[in-house]
Amino acid sequence: MPCYYDVDDILMEEEPISVVFQVTANGVGLLDPGAERNSVEKGAKVDLPFWLAHGMLSLEQAVSINVPPCFTQKTRKEIQADAACVDLRVRCPYFYELGCKIVPLVSDKSIGQFLRYAFTSRYKEILSKSHSSSTTTVPKFTPRLTKEEARVFDSARESMTAFKKWRVGGARLQKASILGRKRKTKLPDGPSTS
Repeated sequence: MPCYYDVDDILMEEEPISVVFQVTANGVGLLDPGAERNSVEKGAKVDLPFWLAHGMLSLEQAVSINVPPCFTQKTRKEIQADAACVDLRVRCPYFYELGCKIVPLVSDKSIGQFLRYAFTSRYKEILSKSHSSSTTTVPKFTPRLTKEEARVFDSARESMTAFKKWRVGGARLQKASILGRKRKTKLPDGPSTS
């Protein structure tokens, strides 16, 4: 669900998407750098920001969205070979978020399964490195992570640091101050015999 104030969501919506115009669009020649007139002809292939491509798709199917290059068969084969070594940030810093939004808009429905496989494969490696790597190896690994993966890595690293601090002698459970006071209990008087 998009959040109006989420900067990452705004930046993800700016990712360029290749579209093919299904109709001739007058007055939008600025969208196509190769257009000689102030219109885009039917069949023209143009790169648009995701938000604009999605908006034009919902307007009477004016464009058809092509599968972004970061979800090609080449990327899929690389991830299947060794998911941890693939630099997804270079391909798309918002790889998972864009993938989730693009699935219902393109004909290739296998993208959803591919996203799940990629995330679960890389998730194991992210947690492993966040818990065991020293600070000298972190810079070599983190530049390959997407924005979502970087947040997971940072959260895991912070939780491990907090756990180590607690284990060494951080704040322990303490007896509540109210339990330290002794209460006097008053026994009820027995039944009166008069």
